[in-house]
Amino acid sequence: MLILHPVTKIVYWFEFGHELGIKDESLWSFLLSRFESTFVLEMVPMSLIFALIGGGIGLAFAIYHLALVRQQRMVHYLEKELAEDLPALIKGGEGEHLEFKSSVRWDFRQGKINKALEAVIAKTLVGFMNHRGGSLLIGVADDGKVVGLEHDYKTLKSKGRDGFELCITDIVTSRIGADVCSFIHCVFYEIEAKDVCRVIVESAVAPVYLQDGNTSRYFLRTGNGTRELDAREAMAHVTRQ
Repeated sequence: MLILHPVTKIVYWFEFGHELGIKDESLWSFLLSRFESTFVLEMVPMSLIFALIGGGIGLAFAIYHLALVRQQRMVHYLEKELAEDLPALIKGGEGEHLEFKSSVRWDFRQGKINKALEAVIAKTLVGFMNHRGGSLLIGVADDGKVVGLEHDYKTLKSKGRDGFELCITDIVTSRIGADVCSFIHCVFYEIEAKDVCRVIVESAVAPVYLQDGNTSRYFLRTGNGTRELDAREAMAHVTRQ
């Protein structure tokens, strides 16, 4: 209001000053004489319009600022994660922000494809997103032994790293939701001549659920494991965030 009111008066003075004879007085005198009229009852509608315009502009800048801050936080988080030495990370073992998985769909015990393993991957990702983020290393056994992704590659239509990343994206889209795909980042490494995928998971800004048929399940990373919370526990955790 404090900006738009004077601006409109200035435009009015320049555009219609000669026609209305108001240019006989200086611009400054004109603004001072009109300033008092800004607060009369007849000017309330215009003041409200200017207030709405100002509020809209402020809201747009606030949304842009929040998006920029989130992007900067994401970049800093990824830089921090990628700066860590992967072999040293594996040697340190699983923890609050690190989980090992041998594969996405290849069952080493049964020696065949097991699609149920995809749900385990999705559960872990949801747990990280509902906590403070973390990394899921795929191609590393629970004891830290590097087993690679070769068995998983053979189960994919597009074999190799691109096909594997697409598989992770499909799991997230179908079992969690396409809206959280931006929180997942796949980075590939070669260790002991074997491929390992590090899925870096950001902390989500809102509660994330695993879709199990028509049921939404809430998981949370606790210690070096991922635990499902019941409705009461989930509500309490969401409220505290």
